Amino acid sequence: MGLGVGVCVLAAPEIIVGAVVVAGVVVVGFAIKEALDTYAEKRGRPQVRPPPTLPVPETRPVPEMRPVPEVKPVPVRSPPPPKPSPKKRPTPEPAGQDWPPPLPPEVTERDRRPECEPIPEPHAGKDDAHNRCADQFPPNRYPGMDVLVGGVSFDALQVGVRVLWEIKTHQFDTYPDFIREREIEKELEQIEKERDAATACGYGYVIGVSTQAHKDALLRADRFLNIVVTGCKR
Repeated sequence: MGLGVGVCVLAAPEIIVGAVVVAGVVVVGFAIKEALDTYAEKRGRPQVRPPPTLPVPETRPVPEMRPVPEVKPVPVRSPPPPKPSPKKRPTPEPAGQDWPPPLPPEVTERDRRPECEPIPEPHAGKDDAHNRCADQFPPNRYPGMDVLVGGVSFDALQVGVRVLWEIKTHQFDTYPDFIREREIEKELEQIEKERDAATACGYGYVIGVSTQAHKDALLRADRFLNIVVTGCKR
């Protein structure tokens, strides 16, 4: 076999030609072909530059989120119901009607006193005209009788009310001035005693006189007296 020599001449000066000479064989290396392919690719398309590298923005650390502790609601205790007072008893509701039953009349301590109970007794005086006036004018709850209340005797207890009466049938207008003054003084002592007893037992007290002159004389001595002109004659 003869010696063969292979030569490759490239048109571009930047391409280097390589040949491998082997005794009896000429081999064209694959390096030549690769170089040709690379040149063809550079001639056929534009060169692309890599994109510029953008600066990486600075990253700030994210604040740590801590869980909020759970707050349990505090239970509110309702106040206990008020205890009933042992001194007050509950008033029972009326059954079968829209209004409460009538309450009994109030009885005071002085009304319970035995001496305050009216006790009828015979008229103390024998003056018929006086006794007749005492029975008819108020009128008297116990005709023909006086009444004893609080240890004091009164001429009459008026019908239907708690009012005690003292009856005066004197012909006061015919008395001289001196006798009038003495009569008023004596009557005031009796009136004060009777009025105190009536008031202590819860009774009203009225004085009945026959004339206006007698009434005026008593009011001049005590303007707080309750006096009625009866007009009774002796």
